[in-house]
This record gives sequence, C-alpha cells and structure tokens, in this order.
Amino acid sequence: MKIKYFWYKLYAKQNLLYKFLLAIIVMAVIVFLLPKENKFSYEFQAGKPWLHPSLYAPFDFTLKKTKEEIAKEKQFVEDQSITYFFKDTTVIVSVKKNYYQKALSYFASVDSAQQEKLLQKGEEFLKKAYRNGAFYSSQEITDKEVSLVEGNEVSVFSSTDFFFLNQLKESLYSFFKEKPFVEYIDTYYAIFSEVMLPNIFVNEYFTQKALDENLKKIVHSYGLIKKGQLIIEKGQLVTGDKLIMLTSLQKEYTLNSSDNITIISLIGYILVVAMLVSMVLLYLYHFKGEMFANNNIVTLIFVTILLFVGAVSWTASVNVDYISALPICVFPLVMKAFFDLRLGMFLYIITLILIGFIVPNSFQYIYTNAIVAGTLLVDTKGLHYRINLFLVITYIVIAYIITYLCHLMIATGTLDNIHYPTIGLFILNGFLILFVQPLTYLYEKIFGLVSNVSLLELSDTHNKLLRELAEKAPGSFQHSLQVSNLAEASALAIGANAMLVRVGALYHDIGKMKNPLYFTENQKTSVNPHDELTPIESAKIIKNHVIDGIELARQNNIPDRIIDFIRTHHGNSLIYYFYKKQLDSGEPFSEEDFRYSGPIPFSKETAILMMSDSVEAASKSLVNPDTEAISLLVENIIRKQIEEKQFLNADITFKDIEKIKKVLKEKLFNIYHLRIAYPK
Repeated sequence: MKIKYFWYKLYAKQNLLYKFLLAIIVMAVIVFLLPKENKFSYEFQAGKPWLHPSLYAPFDFTLKKTKEEIAKEKQFVEDQSITYFFKDTTVIVSVKKNYYQKALSYFASVDSAQQEKLLQKGEEFLKKAYRNGAFYSSQEITDKEVSLVEGNEVSVFSSTDFFFLNQLKESLYSFFKEKPFVEYIDTYYAIFSEVMLPNIFVNEYFTQKALDENLKKIVHSYGLIKKGQLIIEKGQLVTGDKLIMLTSLQKEYTLNSSDNITIISLIGYILVVAMLVSMVLLYLYHFKGEMFANNNIVTLIFVTILLFVGAVSWTASVNVDYISALPICVFPLVMKAFFDLRLGMFLYIITLILIGFIVPNSFQYIYTNAIVAGTLLVDTKGLHYRINLFLVITYIVIAYIITYLCHLMIATGTLDNIHYPTIGLFILNGFLILFVQPLTYLYEKIFGLVSNVSLLELSDTHNKLLRELAEKAPGSFQHSLQVSNLAEASALAIGANAMLVRVGALYHDIGKMKNPLYFTENQKTSVNPHDELTPIESAKIIKNHVIDGIELARQNNIPDRIIDFIRTHHGNSLIYYFYKKQLDSGEPFSEEDFRYSGPIPFSKETAILMMSDSVEAASKSLVNPDTEAISLLVENIIRKQIEEKQFLNADITFKDIEKIKKVLKEKLFNIYHLRIAYPK
C-alpha cells in the first residue's frame, strides 16, 4: 500500500521531477563544456587601477613579449635575411651554341675575314657578360651585395659585378662602340636578345635555412621574475612593466595548465552553474508561472542556453579570435520571438555569465555583449517586419564597433592600433544574425510554439480556414473581425501581446462552420432552427461549437496557443438564453447541460478575448446604442464575468480590466455613433 502511495505521489509530481532531471542534465553538460585548466584568477584592464590585493609572483616565470612585438621582430628578421643564389653552369654552354648558329645566319652576307672578327667580338661580349653571372633584371637583387653559393662555399659579390639582361641594349652600345662593330649594333641586339638567358637563380634551400636559423634566435621573453617578487600593489595603474608582468603571468597559467581538474575546482564549477540554473527556474516560477508549468517552454529555454554555451566552447577550442563572429545576440532575438523581451534579456545575461567562464577577458566580453543587446530596446515593431530585422542588425554591428573602439581608447589611449580583422568579424556577426529566422522556424516545429512571424501569416484573412469561415458562416466571420479589432486595441492598452490576441480572435469561432444557421449572426431569414429543438438540444449545439473549433483547428495545424483561445473564449459560463428558457419550462434539468466545458481563461490575452467577444455579441442587441447604453452594457457583462470567477486563473489585474472597459466603450461608441442623414 505504501509503495503504491509512493508511486502515486511521484506521478503527481512528474512535472517537477522532469524539471529537476532537466536541470541536472543541463548542469552536467555545462560543467563538461567549461574549461578544465587552471585559470588566472584576476581580471584586469590596461590603463586602469589594480582593484585586487597586492599580487606576488606565485612561481618563477619569464616576461613574455606580446604577439605584436614578436611579429615585428619576425618581420625585421625576414627583411634583413640574406637571399642566397647559385649559378647554373649549363646555361653558358647552351647560350654559346645558340649564339654561333644565329650569328652565322645574321652575318652570312659579310666576307669571311670580317665575319670572323664579328663572331670573335660577340664571343668576347658573352664571356664578359657571364664572367660572374647574368640576372634577368636588377630588381631581383634587393641588397648591394650578392651571396653566391658555389659548392660548399659562399662568395660575396657586389651587385655591379653581374650582368642584367634587361639592360642589354645599353651594354651593347658600351661594348661595341668602336668601328666596325658599332655599325652592327642592331644585328648584335637581335642575336643576343634571342640567345642570352639568365644563369643566376635563388637558392631556395640555403635562403630558407638561413631564415629559419635567424628566426630561431628571436627571444620570446624579456627576463625572469622570481617567486615571491612583487608584481603590482592594490590601486596601482596597470601600465608599462606591470602590464607586461601581469600578461606574462596570465599566459604562464595557460601554458602550464593541466587537463586534470581538481575536486575543489569541480565542486566550485558545479555550485556556480547550479545557482545560475536555479535562478532561471526561480524566475520562471515567481514571474512566469504559466511558462514554468509548461515543460515544453522550460526545455526550449535550457536547450537554447546549452546551444550557445556549446557554440562558444567549440569556437574557443578551434580559434578563440572567431568568438567575435558568433551571433550571441540571436539568443534574445529568439526569446523575444516567442516570449517578452524582459525574459529574453534575463536569460541572455545568465547565458553571458556562463560563457564568461570560457572566453578570455570575460569581463570585457560580458559588458560588450550586454551593451550591444541594449540596442534591441530600440526595436518596437518586432522582427516580423523585415526592414526592422535589418535595422536591428545594423544597430548591433555599429554597437559592437563603437564598444570595441571605446575599449581600445580606454586601454591604449589611442586609435592607432585598430585591429581591422576584428571589425570584419563584427560585420560577419551581423550577417550571421540573419539565421534568427530559420532558427525561430525550427523552434516552432520542434517545440510547437508560435512566433510573431507565424502570427502575422495566420492573421491573413485570405488564409484557407478564414476564407472557409467567411463563405460558410459570413456573420460569424464579420463578428470575428470586429472582436479582433476590439481585442487588439484592449491588448495594446494593457501591454499584452496584441498580435496573439488578434489572431486568437480571428479563429475563436471557426467551430460555427459546422452548424452556421444555429447562430443568429448567420440567419438570413426569420426562420430559427432552434424553434424545433428543446433548450437542452439547442444548448448542446451551441456548446459544441467550441469542441468543433478545436478539432477543426487541429486538422488544419493551427498552433496550440491559438487553440487556447478557442477553448477558453466562453470559459465555463452559462448559455443563459436557453438556460432561462429551460428554467421557465419548469422541467427538471442539470445546470451542467447549459454550461460551457471550459477551461476558464488562463492569460491576459485569453481573458481579453472573452470580454471582447461577449461585449461585441451583446452590443448587436442594443436598440438605442448611445454612450450610456454601451457603457452600461460593458459594465454589466464584465461584472458578471468577474462574479462568475472567469478571470481567476488569468494574470490580469482590476486596473487592467478598467483600461479594457474604457477601450471597449470607446471602440463600440465609434462603431455605433450617429451619422449625418444625407438628403435623398
């Protein structure tokens, strides 16, 4: 018996048990994703005071040069490194052979004695040109000296000791300036321009080997800091040598970190993550009770947190610089698509704190992304407006760049060291934010939720279901349109989801399509089919329009959030007309036969629809719809709903209800106000 009672209690608490198990899984995954190495325990910024206790060196470590300093030294070594060349001895043999073949052809018409002189003079020119070697162009030599590798020896020559083929014509005029050779300058130029080739080339092996040896000589540190040596005192500015020492110590922690996390560190991680996960659950429990009760929504929230923490963890393991390109601001945008911005920002801050354990310079990362997310407050229309999405992305990218420049000015006091690839990553971040739309659509399908984009699509009166309602039950369709306008205005007045309540109003009476003539707004003649039925039978048909509407909505894949409006728009109120008719007959009956099945409204939006629906329907019966009659009608209907406790489960206040009454009265008066009688 006790065992059976235990399982009964466990089943009754299954929702809480699910959340508990989900929280445990989320904590385990996040702790697994967090870095396991030892971390430097202090946050600091260049140019700002050291806010922690005086720091002494915990162990011996070297002062590391910055990446920029090492890069400059490497560039200097590369610029100063010697380029080695070698001489190809086979080239001169080939050149001489080709020279004689061409020269004999060009000088064929010259007598033999003169031809011999011309050939010999040309050979002397070749010997002089190739004595040390020939380059194609003087631009191949960047130094005044040329290092030539011959066997195992390196000979150093002046750059003027070599011949350059791109200066051939000038060399010919200098060498063949005497008679009779000067008369054949053009012929010599034609011959040598065809046959002469460079025979000095870069020795890649020696050049690279020399460069590698020189690069190895670069020292990556300034000196040694001994254990116990004072690094910085509390209140001192983090500048100069102190900044170098702190940065070097931070790098030393990273280099000497171990993959084996200590038990104490693990417990610390678990407790911190547990507190943050608990904050999410407590926030939902105290301020979003309806969401807390919905396991689907709780799962979506934790899956989204894990998705972004996991994405940052993976990116940090690949290349920490690419974290700037991750579109973290997609998180509040996705949350805003389904919930309100306040909840989205709260969850976003929690996620940023978790990510802070992963990224370097966590304080800078958190405040940068927190400031950037503040640009979402500029958005008032929502991302279902396409131009608004592009504007939000533009604001986000600009905010990233401005925040980065501000940090650079604070840290260095100048804008000379702007890292333009980081600016490029911010722009890439903006482009990746466009994925918020497909991600939102994916969430809708997986978790069965509905975003403002989907609501906008559902509000189209050309939608198949709404067109069918307009054709089969035109009176009900017009009623739904009027109710949607009243409900939307009321929602705006109290800060509820106006788009959601408008769509809910459009679909709330689709069940009337099954028996449209049993509802007065669709009766075109004085014939009323209810005259042939008993009050109980009539009440059953009226009640069934709710059930029929739910079934029809599910058949057409209408989201559950819209079906909630169909289910609750009458709550568990009485079908008073037929109830009174049965009461007057004097026959015995059960009150439940004349009461809607419910449930009663459980949100501001569903409560607004109930009020708007009842008031709009009742207003059609007013004989003289003046201001006093409309005001009395609204007051009586809503007062009766309050007395019947229809809003007991809805998160709506009396102040909200008073605002809704005011809106309904104004809107109805505008609809029914007297118009000028036009002359016939």
